[in-house]
Amino acid sequence: MASLTAAVAVTVPRFQGLRSCSSPAKVAAAVAPARQAASAVGVRASLKEVGVALAATAASALLASGALAFDVKLGNDTGGLEFVPKDFSVASGEEIVFINNAGYPHNVVFDPDDIPEGVDVSSISMDEEVLLNGPGEKHSVVLKIPGSYRFYCSPHLGAGMVGNVVVK
Repeated sequence: MASLTAAVAVTVPRFQGLRSCSSPAKVAAAVAPARQAASAVGVRASLKEVGVALAATAASALLASGALAFDVKLGNDTGGLEFVPKDFSVASGEEIVFINNAGYPHNVVFDPDDIPEGVDVSSISMDEEVLLNGPGEKHSVVLKIPGSYRFYCSPHLGAGMVGNVVVK
């Protein structure tokens, strides 16, 4: 991006008909509006560059910190017993937030037979007897090992309340 710098007043002889004029005051007066315009453009350009840099830095910080979260509803908006969405994928280290929506009580239990090898199922699952009983109650999990993870709601497993997340 081109940048503008402030002009410096110099004595420049001007030709006025057959006489030359080299008055520094007149030259400075003629240069002043151009200097102000250049300064204003420079400030606007600088502020725009700063804004772009701040936005890029904030986005990088969010991605690096894993501050992004993927929300999953427990129960659909009409009270149906399902995860919404029930099949999805996330990046390794991204937080998944399961939010009680409707048709509760619910919980989130990962199937120990259908998760990647080496994952401690007890560290990512809710206890089967622990339930989210009110609207908006949450269970969060961060999955770091790539692979497919099957999960279910233990009170509603018989009704088919199951889901699957692929961690990339």
